[in-house]
Amino acid sequence: MILLPANELISAGIRDLNDRKETVAALLVSVGAPKLRSLGMDIPEVPVPFGSTPEHRLYNLLSAEGADSAHSRYNALIRKLVSFERALPCVKK
Repeated sequence: MILLPANELISAGIRDLNDRKETVAALLVSVGAPKLRSLGMDIPEVPVPFGSTPEHRLYNLLSAEGADSAHSRYNALIRKLVSFERALPCVKK
C-alpha cells in the first residue's frame, strides 16, 4: 500500500464534502478540486456561496480558529495539497 503525502487529510476532505460539511479538510480539497479531478479523482461538486471562493472560506475558517496563525496554517495546508497533487501521478502509472 502506497501512502501519499497528506492522504488522510485529502480523504477526510472528500468524506466531509460528501457529507456537506464545511471543514478545513473539505475546503482544502475544494481548493484543489480542479487539479484533483484532472488527475482522475472523484471529487464531489459542492457549490460555494456566491461571492466567495474555497480559498477565502478556508482562510476565514482558519482565522476563526486562531487569527495569529491563520496565514502560516493556510500556507502549510496548501503545501500539503500540492505535495499530494504532485505525488498522485507517480502512483497512477
